[in-house]
Amino acid sequence: MATNFCLFMPFYDAIWKTLNSQSWELHQNASSNAGNYRRNTADFVFLAHVVDVTSSIHAPFVIRSFASMPYTTRLFLLVLWPPAFIVMIMMWAWSKTFLISFYNLRGRLHETWSVPRFGFQYFLPFAKEGINKHIEEAILRANKLGVKVISLAALNKNEALNGGGTLFVERHPDLKVRVVHGNTLTAAVILNEIRGDVKEVFLTGATSKLGRAIALYLCQRRVRVLMLTSSTERFQKVQKEAPLECQSYLVQVTKYQAARDCKTWIVGKWITPGEQSWAPTGAHFHQFVVPPILSFRRDCTYGDLAAMRLPVDVQGLGNCEYMFSQYTMERGVVHACHAGGVVHLLEGWTHHEVGAINVDRIDLVWNAALKHGLEPVSNIVTGQNSP
Repeated sequence: MATNFCLFMPFYDAIWKTLNSQSWELHQNASSNAGNYRRNTADFVFLAHVVDVTSSIHAPFVIRSFASMPYTTRLFLLVLWPPAFIVMIMMWAWSKTFLISFYNLRGRLHETWSVPRFGFQYFLPFAKEGINKHIEEAILRANKLGVKVISLAALNKNEALNGGGTLFVERHPDLKVRVVHGNTLTAAVILNEIRGDVKEVFLTGATSKLGRAIALYLCQRRVRVLMLTSSTERFQKVQKEAPLECQSYLVQVTKYQAARDCKTWIVGKWITPGEQSWAPTGAHFHQFVVPPILSFRRDCTYGDLAAMRLPVDVQGLGNCEYMFSQYTMERGVVHACHAGGVVHLLEGWTHHEVGAINVDRIDLVWNAALKHGLEPVSNIVTGQNSP
């Protein structure tokens, strides 16, 4: 008999003659070598943060079976909300960065760590210094452990917080670990979702890190970009970065009405249902805004946040991506900024990817991701309500 039927109960296997003859030898070897095994050091770390109380209940160490499936709202979770809220207060006071999950890819250990802060805390002025301290300590810890790449997730790379990671690289110029925001691949995923025959797009969040890169990339391909911004100074700063012959393709607009005839919207700043109503019938909403916008228009379609599927040879995936407020993606699918850090590791790049996105590297990073077996994931949905 090659298998024990009663796991952890060898007594019953012994009675019914179903005991694996190698069990005792295996147990003896494992016991004699206890303490001699060394935990592998991660090569890649994805540094996330908790989003809200509800999403924290989806962590794999809370209900593992629940975390292994895409997130759905369930009434029984309301019972866990009060203790989860108390845990949030305790984390704010005492917790340090902790391990969430891990997987293996081509012989390398990839881990997800979480800063013990919730999304709303990133918008509290007095919390900024403490959050940056947690992020910095995590980077230094990764550097000491020999981690090759650490990728900053979501608000951990907020420009107003730390300049997209620039603060830490400048403060510690001798870092061996590469600090990566992964937004180059995020931009690539969004841009490759846009149909090749599109000649005009409407862009909100137009002067943000991602908005700037998307605008500059599209104008160089002779796509007219309606950039929604009230700041002429910020618009002109982006426009001057474009080649002289392409600058006319960048157009500043200050109202949503300017996009009433544009069927391709790229949303980088949250918009209300009323603002969505200016889009024409048949419009498609691409987005890189957190949280995602409401799918309000039944006569329009909506794209998901930029994501990619990990290569098929990934091993040990036990839960869905622990990031953002909606874990609706299946196992094996990660947000594009996570995938960007994975590509950075697989390619063996030695530069830090912090601060502004290098537009000239967008196609390079995209092709590298495809070469290593990562696949884009794009789910188009129709709105649920009437306009």
